[in-house]
Amino acid sequence: MKLQEMREKTAEELQNAIVDWKKDLFNYKLQLSTHKLENTALISKTKKLIAQAKTVLNQKTEA
Repeated sequence: MKLQEMREKTAEELQNAIVDWKKDLFNYKLQLSTHKLENTALISKTKKLIAQAKTVLNQKTEA
């Protein structure tokens, strides 16, 4: 999801997306520890998405 798409979503939709990405991140970490994760870049990309979504969410709640 791009940053512009995040800005267009409601606060509740962003919260749900963050929860989903955290679940994905947990699964990626489990796969990494069992040596089944082939694309390790998914971990950093997911972390970045979570951080961006939290930033947009904070901007929405402050405004």
